[in-house]
Amino acid sequence: MFVPKYTITNKTLKNIGVIDASREVILNAPLIPAWEAKFRREALERTVHHGTHLEGNQLSFEQAQEVLDGRTVTARERDIQEVINLRNVLKFIDSIFDKIGSGKSYILTLDTIFEIHRITMEKLLGEGQTGKVRGRQVVIRNTQTGQITYTPPPAVEVPFLMEDLINWVNSESSSDFHPVIKAAIIHYEVARIHPFVDGNGRVARALATLILFLEGYDIKKFFSLEEYFDADQMNYYLTLQAISNQLVLDNHERDLTPWLDYFVEGVAIELNRIKERVRRISVDSRVKDKLGSQLTLNERQMMIMEYLHRNKEMRNKDFRKIFPDHSDDTVLREIRFLKQKGLVKKTGGTKNAVYVLR
Repeated sequence: MFVPKYTITNKTLKNIGVIDASREVILNAPLIPAWEAKFRREALERTVHHGTHLEGNQLSFEQAQEVLDGRTVTARERDIQEVINLRNVLKFIDSIFDKIGSGKSYILTLDTIFEIHRITMEKLLGEGQTGKVRGRQVVIRNTQTGQITYTPPPAVEVPFLMEDLINWVNSESSSDFHPVIKAAIIHYEVARIHPFVDGNGRVARALATLILFLEGYDIKKFFSLEEYFDADQMNYYLTLQAISNQLVLDNHERDLTPWLDYFVEGVAIELNRIKERVRRISVDSRVKDKLGSQLTLNERQMMIMEYLHRNKEMRNKDFRKIFPDHSDDTVLREIRFLKQKGLVKKTGGTKNAVYVLR
């Protein structure tokens, strides 16, 4: 059976701590339903855009949004179809998650992976090429130089390698793995095996997301790993290829440590970013409790409220720490709004003013 080889570095251990701490904040934040719906929608849009952009899709973020909204976009038909397909893949993942639930035992099957590939490549590959393993050798080339950067395993080995991976995913031993580590390993192995003629990266990332969901790390479906990968595409692909091109006699000897460091750091960055947004927006629910009705605060107002919740008070000298790019007049205007709504009160004179929660 497939047995991944890796070392948990101090970097990964630290980032796992960041991930779990962020997860707790996000899951327990008193978010208003409207904000939750907005976060999920934004995560879907970011996943679809960056997940297809990684593979060369030329649509802008705004164009991808328009496609998701069902509006007409003037662009390559393939680019439009890729966005539609990835949106449908996420719907398929949601349907599995809704059926099985979070943190419960599950059995990952080859049919599930085939269906993800079929949806991913619908209308993009020739008939008979979707939802089935490749029957020929493929190579990965540098798009600029044409040089071969990685040669995946021969086609004849693919069914056995995929079966080996699935057996490991469903094994009792893999249940001891942290879900983020498990998702990272699955992502890497699918990318390495390259089981399909095309669409392997999107399938690998979709499977990583599915595993996170099923292992209790759906995080309210607020996150998008694709944005992290797309922000530095070269690093993403070079990290994958560096592991795959290690000179080893047996796949079990391939050291996945650099990939795990990279993947786990990405999850930590994404969840920490969401955590900070959630903490600020959660102020809205506290405002609702106080006022008895919904009051939508803008970003600066939420940052002021969050600062006061954390630090109990704010002085004029603190403005620069919170808003280095805004004038004092701008900050004072936001504070006046919060005072008018009865959320903040001021004590002291103009120069020695102290602002606290009412």
